[in-house]
Amino acid sequence: MTEIVAMLDLALSNGIDTLDTAIAYGESETSLGQAGIDDFNVVTKLPAIPDDCPQFDAWVMAHVEASLARLGVSTIYALLLHRPEQLLGVHGKDLYKTLCRLKECGKVLKVGVSIYNPLELDELLRLYHFDLVQAPFNIIDSRLLRTGWLQRLKDQEVEIHTRSAFLQGLLLMPANAVPSKFTPWSDLFKRWYTWLADQNVSPVQACLAYPLTFPEIDRVVFGADSIEQLDQIIKASSIILPDHLPDLYCEAENLINPSCWSSL
Repeated sequence: MTEIVAMLDLALSNGIDTLDTAIAYGESETSLGQAGIDDFNVVTKLPAIPDDCPQFDAWVMAHVEASLARLGVSTIYALLLHRPEQLLGVHGKDLYKTLCRLKECGKVLKVGVSIYNPLELDELLRLYHFDLVQAPFNIIDSRLLRTGWLQRLKDQEVEIHTRSAFLQGLLLMPANAVPSKFTPWSDLFKRWYTWLADQNVSPVQACLAYPLTFPEIDRVVFGADSIEQLDQIIKASSIILPDHLPDLYCEAENLINPSCWSSL
């Protein structure tokens, strides 16, 4: 607990005011609540609603109430759906109304979705309005930019949070440590490591610099396991890099979606 409190103090003293967690992330909400997070905005995610749930509105309300209790707060800054495709099902409209009721009663300030592919937004945004969208975005996976959704979301005054800046740590590995299953993209990684060496910058610095260069992005989500790791990330984020980052854009789902890696 001492480590968590120290990390929170370090984050706050460096202008980090938002915490990203999820109801399904083990004891994370309880640990944060015990440490005290009154000075932070908390974004949490609602797990998938069971298909056989008889009263999903009561299920959602109960989960949010439990989350508030664990976090030790009276209001959650933003509640995101981890399975936004459920909004496209037969109970989608009722689910959205439940989310809106949570805003109306002050339990949450903003509602939104956590997506894996910007193409999910094509139908979701046609039917619903969200206050916040979280999506993957990194130097390899820039689909949010390429599809035009980065600007479209900003035009609709939607708050944008991006995650996976390090691509689950893959972009931080030494060249000789990249697993052999990623060999099909060896040319891409060669260009990555060559650019890092030529510019004399670390992978952490470059990975953070990429999303931080886009003013449309409101928050860049990252994870830290220790105060030393958090301090390293904070220091890396303040370094100004060359204007021209390498073009490593790739649409291969097997590379840019970590959930596909186990099948490689």
